[in-house]
Amino acid sequence: MGDEEGTAKPRVLQMVRADGADKSCVTFVLHNEDHTLGNSLRYMIMKDPEVEFCGYSITHPSESKINFRIQTRGGLSALEAFQKGLEELTGVCQHVLSKFEASVEAYKAQEDVKME
Repeated sequence: MGDEEGTAKPRVLQMVRADGADKSCVTFVLHNEDHTLGNSLRYMIMKDPEVEFCGYSITHPSESKINFRIQTRGGLSALEAFQKGLEELTGVCQHVLSKFEASVEAYKAQEDVKME
C-alpha cells in the first residue's frame, strides 16, 4: 500500500526555454524516445512554412532521451508547431495502419477463396 506514495511517474516530456527567450524558440526533452519518433516528427514539423528551424539530438547513445528544438517565425509559437506536428504524425500513422489492416483483410479473403 505505501509503495505507491513515494513513486512518482517520470515525465515523458519537458519544455525548456532559455531565459529571456520568447515562445517562438523552445527545446523539448522527450524521454524514452529515439530516432524513430525524432526524425518523423522533425519531418512533419518542418513542412510548416512558419517553422524556421527544427532539429533534434540524442544526448548519448546509452540514453533514450531526445532534445528537440523548434524555432518559428510569425505568430506561431513553438508549442503550437510541436502540437500540430504530433497531430499530423498521428494522422499519418492512423492512415498507414488503416491501409495495412485493409490489405491484410483483403489478403485473408483472397486466401480463403483460393482454399475453396
